[in-house]
Amino acid sequence: MTIPSPSADGSLLQADKLVAGYLPGVDILRGCTLELHPGEIVGVIGPNGAGKSTLVKAIFGLVPVRGGTVTLRGEEITGRPAHQLVARGVGYVPQLANVFPRLTIEENLKMGLYLQPKRFADRFEVVAELFPLLRRRRKERAGSLSGGERQMLGMGRALMTEPSALLLDEPSAGLSPILQDRVFERVDEINRAGVSIVMVEQNARRCLEIADRGYVLDQGRNAYTGEGRALLHDPKVVELYLGTLAEV
Repeated sequence: MTIPSPSADGSLLQADKLVAGYLPGVDILRGCTLELHPGEIVGVIGPNGAGKSTLVKAIFGLVPVRGGTVTLRGEEITGRPAHQLVARGVGYVPQLANVFPRLTIEENLKMGLYLQPKRFADRFEVVAELFPLLRRRRKERAGSLSGGERQMLGMGRALMTEPSALLLDEPSAGLSPILQDRVFERVDEINRAGVSIVMVEQNARRCLEIADRGYVLDQGRNAYTGEGRALLHDPKVVELYLGTLAEV
């Protein structure tokens, strides 16, 4: 997979001063900004209620944006419906309800390419290289998978469209430490295959370990921004956030 061309300012995906929320008059995001460059992993951390998941949902058109803009390769995509963003190369994996449990693994993956069914065989081979389990169990129902396996399937389905940018909403949530490690390994592999990633995470330490850059959100605003490793060792970030956000 080739890394896509950025916009003139060097960004692939950019959210600028977003104001957004689920209910009229109630803003969860209050001027939040994020930038994703080609080839990057960007981590988004912060306490519960900081607006992390709302940020990726607003970028993906799932939450009303009342202020600010979202651009992809310099083209404004603010508020575009999800199917249009998928067609433009943006993938999204929600934290919950990320598979169709009554469908087989193969049928779930086909849902990821419902607009381009002729590409299924080729894309399945690419995705199965990343997630061999999906090949071995392709005829089994997705409902038989464990939580970690469902995350793999959710990522696999999003990758079927060959996205240039992938939004992950807490991919390690609810998983054992061993399964969390596997998820982060797969995220790193997906990135090395040429996909730029925005990853919202509660496991802040592990997220910052693999992130090129990180954003710390607090009360819907940017609190800290910097290189992942730098934030991981920033005394203020450690004191205010990592002590409560890090998972063993």
